[in-house]
Amino acid sequence: MDRLKGNALMLAGALLAAIYLFPLYWMYVTALKSGTEIMAYPPSFWPADPTPIFGEVWGRLQMASYLKNSVLIAGGTTALVVLFGTGCAYAMSRVKSVWIDIALFAVLMMQVLPSSLMVTPIFVFFNQIGLMDWPRGAVILAQAAKMLPLYIVLVRAAFLQVPAELEEAALVDGNSRVGAFLSIMVPLARNGILVTGVLVFLQSFGEYVYARSMIGARELQPATVGLQSFMGPNSSDWSGVMSYAAIYVTPVLAIFVLLQRRIVSGLTSGALK
Repeated sequence: MDRLKGNALMLAGALLAAIYLFPLYWMYVTALKSGTEIMAYPPSFWPADPTPIFGEVWGRLQMASYLKNSVLIAGGTTALVVLFGTGCAYAMSRVKSVWIDIALFAVLMMQVLPSSLMVTPIFVFFNQIGLMDWPRGAVILAQAAKMLPLYIVLVRAAFLQVPAELEEAALVDGNSRVGAFLSIMVPLARNGILVTGVLVFLQSFGEYVYARSMIGARELQPATVGLQSFMGPNSSDWSGVMSYAAIYVTPVLAIFVLLQRRIVSGLTSGALK
């Protein structure tokens, strides 16, 4: 009975995984089809005559520039979030107070506000203080503010897994509070910090709303905005869209595959063994 139940659960898991991964499969398959085959009905689940155009799309749209901008925005956002969020998460994990609980609730509520709602007031404010002269910097700041609450909540959980006695022992040995934080707390919570930093990077790598609204120069736009080059008012190059998307998504998938165990362990156990 237990074996039958296990097989049923495995089959259900495989079915759910297939449903979840089917859009990715369809993206790669469509990227190999011609325009006529894409519009054929009923659709085919494998191209009759595969015609990859990845090289053409890469060169025609100068995807190297788009991807470089995406990496710069994601890297800058991650650096800011880790720099300012780690200390905040540590403080919220160690100070026991009703005000900390209120602050944590306020931090969580910040996640409710969508980027499409916040982009207009942020744009007006950044324009008034002259930050729009550095559009990539404006996007980095806006995206960092959006991702900071998520980072604080997840890294706080990692710090909560570290016994307070280790920090107290370091203080007794003569370490300062900052020294104990840097030499004891951060190393023990490093997996949680690294995993959450990777999640912030990947989320920022796919940022669209702020980049579309704040960056007008084509040479500064990230890959998410560059995808619009295939979309027109009367027609769309679906083969080009899927080829572009495949090139854009594949590195993200590779990162997830390589780090999947570390990501799961970091989010579920607080990264403390």
